[in-house]
Amino acid sequence: MIDSHNIAETVARALAEDVGTGDLSAALIPADATANARVISRQSAVICGMAWFEEVFRQLDSSVTLVWKIQEGEKVAADQKICALRGPARALLTGERTALNFLQTLSATANAANRYVQAIEGTGAVILDTRKTLPGLRAAQKYAVTRGGGKNHRMGLYDAILIKENHIAAAGSLQAVVRAARTRHAHVRVEVEVEVETLAQIEEALAGGADMILLDNFSLDDLRLAVKLTASRARLEASGGVSLETVRAIAQTGVDYISVGALTKEIAAVDLSMRVEINGAST
Repeated sequence: MIDSHNIAETVARALAEDVGTGDLSAALIPADATANARVISRQSAVICGMAWFEEVFRQLDSSVTLVWKIQEGEKVAADQKICALRGPARALLTGERTALNFLQTLSATANAANRYVQAIEGTGAVILDTRKTLPGLRAAQKYAVTRGGGKNHRMGLYDAILIKENHIAAAGSLQAVVRAARTRHAHVRVEVEVEVETLAQIEEALAGGADMILLDNFSLDDLRLAVKLTASRARLEASGGVSLETVRAIAQTGVDYISVGALTKEIAAVDLSMRVEINGAST
């Protein structure tokens, strides 16, 4: 899902906004000075974003060497060493914040996804992400969700159809817009999902040929009724009012998927620290 070109472009933009015309602080260090560095986790968390972290230093100075002490998607303990770096001191100092920003943010998403996945373990339901991602980090955050054990919903507006209330109003009826979607994409299979707000709309969505039905802010009782009413004729996704406190009860209703916007938009960066040592002096 993530290719090297995407990573390189994302990192280049991040470095451009931070470094600009040059790192004035790092320039105070002799150009030939070398340094060692290590990254330590200050909390227990799932770690993700290694490729972005590596790319930061590759773009700054390809002579920087990096050794990971863990695997991508691995859960670490507090005070655990994550990686070791060695190279030109200026490059390590300049790249520190940008590299940590990627690692902390993507680890936060992976960690959040993992917490939700663990919360519904054994129910058969699947945790999905949404399009509520940080601008410019859509692919990166969705990758992080998979490292935490969740699954990706559509990547964007271009790879699946989700018919919502405004689409239905514009088309005249739920069945009309679903059929229009089927007609328009008759020769290319495109997933068609319909958001419904009432049990009555479920039959309309099924009659129109929806592949998947999004149950928006349904109560637990109505989710159970929706599962019974649908009888596996379409896959069901629950959305709205989902939290770590409510997600297991939602999963136990029998829905196939639970989408959680919080995985990508309500995250707290994982607390990571990078210590740099130059000629034996800690900075």
